[in-house]
Formats: sequence, structure tokens, C-alpha cells
Amino acid sequence: MKKAWQLINSSLLCLSIMASTTGSAHAAKVVLASGAVGKDIEVLKKLVKPWEQRTGNTLAVLPMPSSTTDQFSQYRLWLAAGNPDIDVYQTDVTWAPQLADNFVDLTPYTKDIVAQNFPSIIASQTTNGRLVALPIFTDAPALYYRKDLLEKYHKAVPKTWQELTATAKYIQTKERETGHPDMWGFVWQGSAYEGLTCNALEWIKSYGGGQIVEADGTISINNPKAVAALNMAKSWIGNISPEGVLAYKEEESRGVWQTGNAVFMRNWPYAYALGNGDDSAIKNKFGIAPLPSGGGNNKSAATLGGWNLAVSKYSKHKEAAISLVKFLASKEVQKYRALHSSNLPTIISLYDDQDINQQEPFIAQWKNVFLHAVPRPSAPTKIKYNEVSSKFFSAVHDTLAGSGSAKDNLELLEYELQTLKGNHW
Repeated sequence: MKKAWQLINSSLLCLSIMASTTGSAHAAKVVLASGAVGKDIEVLKKLVKPWEQRTGNTLAVLPMPSSTTDQFSQYRLWLAAGNPDIDVYQTDVTWAPQLADNFVDLTPYTKDIVAQNFPSIIASQTTNGRLVALPIFTDAPALYYRKDLLEKYHKAVPKTWQELTATAKYIQTKERETGHPDMWGFVWQGSAYEGLTCNALEWIKSYGGGQIVEADGTISINNPKAVAALNMAKSWIGNISPEGVLAYKEEESRGVWQTGNAVFMRNWPYAYALGNGDDSAIKNKFGIAPLPSGGGNNKSAATLGGWNLAVSKYSKHKEAAISLVKFLASKEVQKYRALHSSNLPTIISLYDDQDINQQEPFIAQWKNVFLHAVPRPSAPTKIKYNEVSSKFFSAVHDTLAGSGSAKDNLELLEYELQTLKGNHW
């Protein structure tokens, strides 16, 4: 039997033969701005060779700062200036809709491949019916749980937030009684930043409370279900979650979890491999599941993360750039990334791929998570998304910290968002 890397290299060679002929008639150097560093850059240069050989075009990677905030700021400057020197931008999931007017509509060029992807991911990159970026790999959070502790206390993996609250409290209490005073039931990201937008969107959406701003631009955040979701989360503070969670980001949550001091954690896929590292106190002791729902007919919700490729409308090599984007978003290349970089595919069928399941078995576990993924409202709010998110996570943080009620804070938030919206987004 061929090794996985042999199979994927064969696939890439086959893909080079079938590569799109969308490229320019004359060879072009396509410049890609990307925040990838180290091994990711080397992987990118290797996997793009079949495209270069087939089309005669070449890829030049322009490395960006590691800070995504700095990347986004630089992108805005270049695009505002109509910079023709950069052909393709690698974009975070919320960026392309904010910068949509500067990007080529990929809809006519991708009709043959968009249906292979998770619908929620395609929707997150679609603005006013225009697909402004094509996904290359994705990200979504899950519920991490201690298998050993659930088995010890004969508890099931919670399917609702109410079940999580009760199970977390029960096991936390029992563990503290048996000499584990630092045990907490649930850790997550409660600091006032974008991560809290993600957490709170999941609570509210899973309660049937909408997505802050709906796809048609309607401001939906001020409703009883959203209030109930925030009141639930507020009940965790000092109960099953430490008061310090209001300053936690991803790494603070992981620190508590990985030292064995939490029953449950909400976090992104990166924490999986680290939790099974040789220096981890919980190695081989945990599993993942979709985040809980609010109960009733409501479904789980997981905020979409991930990275995409957008073609600049100022590019001098649009055809070659589109050809490159389609190649890098293809099934064969996404499989290569999964095997070599543990990147989560956006193409549904790859979650059942034998090679991936054998070499990276944790990836398959994310399929059910993505089926319930929800995008942040960057598509309807466009360039105002950052302000929308900031006002939202500030209102949520105030509520969790006891500064105003959920009802009052969401009423005020609705007014602020209506003012920000004006006549339109």
C-alpha cells in the first residue's frame, strides 16, 4: 500500500494535468499576501508546483506580520490605495466581507466547486450575492470534555447548556471534596475581545436568539432568547467558571484545562494536539463534541473561523490569480494541507477520507461541529463589522461582570447598532 504522502503527491500531479486553464495567455508572477510563516510557507511553495508547471505562472509569497490585527490594517491600506502589486490576499473569515468592494466576484468561476464545501463557510464569504473569497481551510470551536471524569461519575456528554451546567457543578463539587480544590466545571473565553463575540454568538444562536445582525441586515440582538442565553452564562461566573474567566482568552482557558483543572472547555481545534502532548496532564483523557444547544428544538452553534483567498480587483493578473485560488482551494490541495499541516478542510467529503482518518484521526471529529457552524455577521455589516463586534462584546462583558442587566444592555446595544447602521450598512 502506498504511503499517504505518496497518494497525495500523485493526486497533486493528476490535478496539475487537470488544472484550470483560467490562467493568462502569458506567464504571470502571482503575488500572494499571507500571514503563514515557517513550515506553512514551505508547504505552500511545495504544493503549488503542479500549478506552476501546468500554467507556466509562478507564485511569489509576501509574508505578513503574525498579528492578524496588523495584517488587516495593512490590507486596508493597500486596497484603499488600489495597489496593483498584490494579486491574492489570504483573509481571515471576517475580513473579506469587510473589504468586499475591493475583491473580484468569484461566483462565475467557482460554480463547479462551491457545493463541495460546508454551506455555512461559503455563506460567510458571500456578500450581496457575490462570493468574494474562496475557503482553503477552516476552524470552529468544540466542547472539550474529560472522558475519565464523566466515566468516573457516570455522566453523559451534555447536549444542552443546562445539562453542561448541572454536570459541571456536580463533578466540580465531587472532585473538590476528594482533594482537588482547584477544579472548575467549565472554562471559556470571557475577556472583552473578539473571542467573546464568538462565545456569546454561540450561546445566543443556540438559544434561538439569532446572529446579532441577520443576513439581510436586520438587527436581531434585542430579544428574550438572547437575554436568556446571557443570563445563563452570567450564572456560571464564580459558580462553575472562575471569576477570572472574564479576563480569559484562548490560552488562559487552555492553561487551566491542560493542567487538569477543568471538566469542560470551549476552545478551537489547535488545543486538541496540545492537550495530547507529552507534557499534558490530560493526555488521552479527553474528547470533543459539538457545543451544547439551548434545548428544545434549538441546535448547537459553533462560530466559524478559518482562512480564505480573495483576488484583488486591482490585480494585473486576475485570470492567473483566479486559477491559483481555485487550485489552492481544491480537494487535492486541502487533503495535502490536512495531512501535512493538520488544517481542517472546508470540503465535506474529506472528513470521510481514509488517508486523513488514518493519519489525522482527530480531524473527522470536527465534521458534526461544522454542520452546525454559524458565521459572524461580517457579511451584512461589511466595513462596520469591527465596530459591531466591539459594541457587542462590550455589552456582553458588562452583563457577565454585573454592570447592568442582560435586558437593559441588549436594549442599549440595539440602539447603538441602529445608530451605527444609519440608513444601511
